[in-house]
Amino acid sequence: MKYLTQQRDRSWKADGCRLGKLPVHMAMLMGEEIQSYTDLANLVVWCMAVGISYVSVYDHQGILKQHSSRLMDEVLKQQEELLGHDYSKYPLEHANGTTDRVDRGLTHMPSFKVLAPEDGKMQIVKAAQNFCQLVAQEQRKPIEMDVNALDSLLRTTQTFPDPDLILKFGSVDSTLGFLPWHIRLSEIISLPSHVNMRYEDFYSVLSCYAACEQRLGK
Repeated sequence: MKYLTQQRDRSWKADGCRLGKLPVHMAMLMGEEIQSYTDLANLVVWCMAVGISYVSVYDHQGILKQHSSRLMDEVLKQQEELLGHDYSKYPLEHANGTTDRVDRGLTHMPSFKVLAPEDGKMQIVKAAQNFCQLVAQEQRKPIEMDVNALDSLLRTTQTFPDPDLILKFGSVDSTLGFLPWHIRLSEIISLPSHVNMRYEDFYSVLSCYAACEQRLGK
């Protein structure tokens, strides 16, 4: 079993290259009542291993964000378990405010963030409030508020790029308030559960994404 794990580890980066197209930012939308920290951590580690730069996890109750340090600890544990001695080759920045085992001199460092409802609709509310304050201070004019202006205001608080791919787990047919402004062009793939998900299933999802033709409204 250890030998097979090592063989798989050596092929992960090659798997990412073979796909031809990887999401820059992959998001996981949790629509299940049961949340397995170990299985979520596996998904985060697999994303890092194949070459995905940004990974986010969202649940509409905010439980994961409240326990983001616990999830990060599990990610670090699974890094060592799945990658063995090579885990140091895959440094990860915890973008919620803490950083573990990260060499700041490295570039293209994968980043991981846990999101909750306040990162979605409330961001739009805050952006609108900020614009109103600028109008009150005569720094902006009401007529200047348009799609581009709102987009710029939102970008000042969003350090991650928009998600290219969203894995939606559970049977709920809803995005549950997940970043409503940022997912206009995202591919969404629904899966019944993240629990006991295998690497082969994960790779199959990435293969589906790589085969998608994004027409961007055309």
